[in-house]
Amino acid sequence: METLFFYASKILWALLAPDAFLVYLLAAGVLCLYMHKLRVAKLLLLASLTLFVIIAVLPVGLWLLYPLEKRFPANPPLPAKVDGIVLLGGTIRPAVSAAWEQNELGSSAEREIAFVELAREYPQAKLLMTGGNGALLDQQYREADFSLSLLQTLGVDPHRVVFERNARNTYENAVNSQPLMQPRAGETWLLVTSAYHMPRSVGIFCKQGWPVLPWPVDHYTAPKDLTRLDPNLGNNLSLLRVALREWTGLAVYYLTDKTFSLLPDVCPMEK
Repeated sequence: METLFFYASKILWALLAPDAFLVYLLAAGVLCLYMHKLRVAKLLLLASLTLFVIIAVLPVGLWLLYPLEKRFPANPPLPAKVDGIVLLGGTIRPAVSAAWEQNELGSSAEREIAFVELAREYPQAKLLMTGGNGALLDQQYREADFSLSLLQTLGVDPHRVVFERNARNTYENAVNSQPLMQPRAGETWLLVTSAYHMPRSVGIFCKQGWPVLPWPVDHYTAPKDLTRLDPNLGNNLSLLRVALREWTGLAVYYLTDKTFSLLPDVCPMEK
């Protein structure tokens, strides 16, 4: 069932992503021109042009990311004792790393850095890195395999870390990791992931009965940027894609009972 969910989510997002939608709208307008449906063609082309201009000029993606990123405070007070630290994958690009035989990082390198810092802060804590390969095709390479060498380079003893290498999405991060770590009631676990991704991640872990304290990193937004006009279609479209993908994930995970709330906060048992 989870395999079906994984493939369905990947295929549907590829079809419904904002950049894909804009291409469909533009293509439909051009097709209507060739079919001599001029009125419909004008409406479709005008709609696509309007959306392109709005995305290029306004920071719509940042507007959507900001409520996600401020859901949990950055650098929250840390407890005196931490039993375990969880690092979610999404930092290393497995296929590219394999092709060049070195660790190739994406835009979320802060996750690995924060994990290393927390591992040093709590030398007795259990450490978990969970990350397989979220690609629809080419599942040969797994992020956890490359994370081992990266963490070692950054000064973390890999023997301290449990590497979970089969998770393809955040739900599988939690489900696959729980039997490996066997968290107990009353233990304190830190969760490290990108700030925009933290609400969904906390919701999933809590739904599995694994309360976690969020340590969000990799922020995209700054309050001063929310009112700034900075025409940049490529960057703005990329941010919009990230934001819509996360909001879609929140809705789908909630509707499929994988999280306890549409926009999760702290675990219900902690309130």
